[in-house]
Amino acid sequence: MQHHMINVLALIQVRAFARQDGFFLFLVWAASFLAVVNAPTSSWGSLLALSTPFFVGWRLVSFRNYALDGVISFRRALVYTFYTFFYASLLFAVAQFIYFRFFDGGQLIASVKGAIDQLAPAYEASGISVSQLQQSIGAIASLTPIELSFIFMMQNFFFGIIISFPIAAVCQRSKPNNYLR
Repeated sequence: MQHHMINVLALIQVRAFARQDGFFLFLVWAASFLAVVNAPTSSWGSLLALSTPFFVGWRLVSFRNYALDGVISFRRALVYTFYTFFYASLLFAVAQFIYFRFFDGGQLIASVKGAIDQLAPAYEASGISVSQLQQSIGAIASLTPIELSFIFMMQNFFFGIIISFPIAAVCQRSKPNNYLR
């Protein structure tokens, strides 16, 4: 009975830290999204998005060192990263819904269409059908804000599940480091 109680308390602790860190990850994603929307030619949005695994790893190591005396199992690290991506994906979906519903007005799709038109010769030279890309963008443009937000949420969470395994593997630790003592 006591072992079961410890697992419940450990799960509560993991979820609490993951909620907090999921909020911080949401802020990174929101900044990335705003950079892509407002400055599509800048690389800041992509850099912020690409920082995701490193950011989550850094937060996991902080949790491990602060709350767990420098020791975390692979399983607990994996649960932490799953929850972190889950909470960030939910918050980001709400923010994207608000953006698509009240602020976008088709701006994002128009900029993607413009980029496809600009890069059409490069796509065709690579053997990519520009007309199929334009049809795909047309299909995306027909989605409602809630549908778009849901698709992005599922994509973000699925990406999070996949990337959680290497993050947990790299950040797990079975013995505390001496510098923490």
